Amino acid sequence: MKLLASEIAAAVGGTLVGVDVEIDGAAIDSRILVPGQLFVPVRGDRDGHEFLASAAASGAGAVLTSQGPFEGATSIVVTDVEAAFSALGALARDRLPDRVVGITGSVGKTSAKDLAAAILSRQLVVTASEKSFNNELGVPLTLVNAVFGTQIAVIEMGSRGIGHIDDLCAIARPTIAVVTAVELAHSEFMGGLEDIARAKGELVEAVPGSGVAILNADNAHVAAMASRTSARVLFFGIDSGDVRATNIVLDDELRASFRLETEWGSTDVRLAVRGHHHVGNALAAAAIALVNDMPLDDVVFGLEEAAISPWRMDLQVAPSGARILNDSYNAGPASMAAALRSVAHLSADRHLAVLGPMAELGDHSEAAHLDVAALAAELGVRLIAFGTNAYGVKPVDSIEGAVTALGDLGPSDAVLVKGSRIAGLERLAAALLSV
Repeated sequence: MKLLASEIAAAVGGTLVGVDVEIDGAAIDSRILVPGQLFVPVRGDRDGHEFLASAAASGAGAVLTSQGPFEGATSIVVTDVEAAFSALGALARDRLPDRVVGITGSVGKTSAKDLAAAILSRQLVVTASEKSFNNELGVPLTLVNAVFGTQIAVIEMGSRGIGHIDDLCAIARPTIAVVTAVELAHSEFMGGLEDIARAKGELVEAVPGSGVAILNADNAHVAAMASRTSARVLFFGIDSGDVRATNIVLDDELRASFRLETEWGSTDVRLAVRGHHHVGNALAAAAIALVNDMPLDDVVFGLEEAAISPWRMDLQVAPSGARILNDSYNAGPASMAAALRSVAHLSADRHLAVLGPMAELGDHSEAAHLDVAALAAELGVRLIAFGTNAYGVKPVDSIEGAVTALGDLGPSDAVLVKGSRIAGLERLAAALLSV
């Protein structure tokens, strides 16, 4: 999105020092900054102000700074960079059409976002969150980087506690709310299911009465959110709801086919993405498209062609002939169970799973890990623990150790690779696919 530096300074309560230049989007990482963008030096492992010179050398149009003017570029001096960036996100939202989809949920929100964007882009100019950019930095970044002529924005919203989604909604002002699921995830910070439901439901409460709330009928905590809005409510679910899937069949490549039934009509669908659990995400995406007047044919074509973000149910055949199911993007109890059921569905003599820790589960962690181990045993999947003894088996502590523990793999083997981001198990998937 193109904005004048002076407009940005006025919106964020900053002081413009230097030439009033036109800015085209923003970046929070100087390594991937595109010339003409605003550099926003956020604090992470290091203070982003350390990279102002690098950003200027890469062609930054201007920089935000809370450390006084930077001599190498037009500067917008503010008291708090992160707060200013939120205000800039709100300014960008003002420049967009009043058609913004907010998506949240303990699991499935990124995939539902990807699928919805794939359908909507068949008819509309779409801006959607990249990967899982769903926090207080990712939401304004998505809005500020909205593509020219955007007709609808699809914004993923994460939460690590009560009030977080409220803050994101104040920036993005969604007109459509989508909640995929309430499950145990980040419970170290968010508490039990009731607390998680309260936090996720902030999105539903933020939608105006003229908007739409799209809710998962199969999840009791989500379905109950219908009472928290005066907006139109649309339910999606397996065999129930306003947008529903019947006659679901999973093929040998884990791709689901089903009958999509809606008030807009019914049709057959075959998903490009893998896993039974993605049927629910596809229904959420279909509901988003249908309430935005997308033809049913485009819903079908979009779902049949859509790709999702990396390391999610990515099934490939290794040179050894073994099938590797890389679902290493993250992990919680619900997604672990879905992935285990998926690998067990594959035709193979041996089913194996290298599982890293499920992080941020707090008091629920011990029971959740043991439940996953019990499910693996029930499904006949050999579990190899990576970097944690929480599954009740002796773990391996390196990628090389995991490769050794798997032993010689061949065409009769299927291997699941999954864990929370701290495990970095995409490295194992890459190793297995290279030998």
